[in-house]
Amino acid sequence: MVINNDEQASLALAHLYHSWITGLVLSLVAHKGADLATQFLFRLFRQQHLERFLPGLVKLGLDKLPHAVAAAQYHYFSNQLGGVKVEYLEVSDRKAWVRYPPPRWIWSGTAICAIPAQVNHAMLHGWHAHNGVSLNNPRLGFVCTKSTVEGQPGLEGYYFEYDRDLKPEERLRFAPDESCPAIDRSTLPRLDVESWPSIRQAKAYRNYSMEYIRNSLPILIELLGDDEALRIGRLCGRQIGMQHYDEISARLGIAGDDRTSFLDLLKILLVASGDDIESCGDEIHRTSWRLFGDIPTSDLLFAVWRAPFEGLLAVHNRFLQFEPGLVEQFKLTDC
Repeated sequence: MVINNDEQASLALAHLYHSWITGLVLSLVAHKGADLATQFLFRLFRQQHLERFLPGLVKLGLDKLPHAVAAAQYHYFSNQLGGVKVEYLEVSDRKAWVRYPPPRWIWSGTAICAIPAQVNHAMLHGWHAHNGVSLNNPRLGFVCTKSTVEGQPGLEGYYFEYDRDLKPEERLRFAPDESCPAIDRSTLPRLDVESWPSIRQAKAYRNYSMEYIRNSLPILIELLGDDEALRIGRLCGRQIGMQHYDEISARLGIAGDDRTSFLDLLKILLVASGDDIESCGDEIHRTSWRLFGDIPTSDLLFAVWRAPFEGLLAVHNRFLQFEPGLVEQFKLTDC
């Protein structure tokens, strides 16, 4: 029995995309080295920051707060909506802590064991170190005190407003001899359950994951070039789809290995993405693509994006495949 439930569909899609982001970074580390993976993650998080930070402050009602407090609270609330485990502690108007206890969202499960420290630091350089620049406050910086990838009990640090303008290289500082004070979790701000019911939180998690994929695939193509982006992007995507098929099919109530049941799964995930689709027999036509709605698309981008769904199909029935070369159309054929 197919479960046509918006919340479950949003969670299934969010987890697929979330895992794909982690997989892309791991694939770059394994196939191209830590330096290129660092470039990728820096560019991804800087782009996310430029698109989301200032509008997010307004949306969350934080834009009138002192800058150190606003920056820390932004990370606390936005990451909480994205399904990330996070804590917050305000010390003063000029100093506020943000802490991400294990398990780390982006390095879930055993993935954390394969992430070099420099790759993890790229997130902080891309986002945290730029908050003062975006706020037009050259005195605001971020101090990282702990890092889970280095075996410490969480990624943590604090925003601090200095008495002087910071040089670019001073906007992010590492101080492993410092530690975040104890945080009473019972005192942390909570989401208003009436304003943020479970379905809205599930869709926020979906949007959070989709945004990372939306920005990461064009960056991957720019960094690697067409051939390598296709090779590594498709390999990683197929692996992620295969690894998560059991979980996704169970969550969506998909049973059997026939064409119809896979098309049901695919339709649920596409609709959960916000796409408009039409279906007829063994074919699904997408008439709008929310993920890349304002980004020029290409056959290459489509081929990389479709890879996780190819992975799902490979486990559902390894004797079926998508008909190649069809953009915005999904047709199943025999292998």
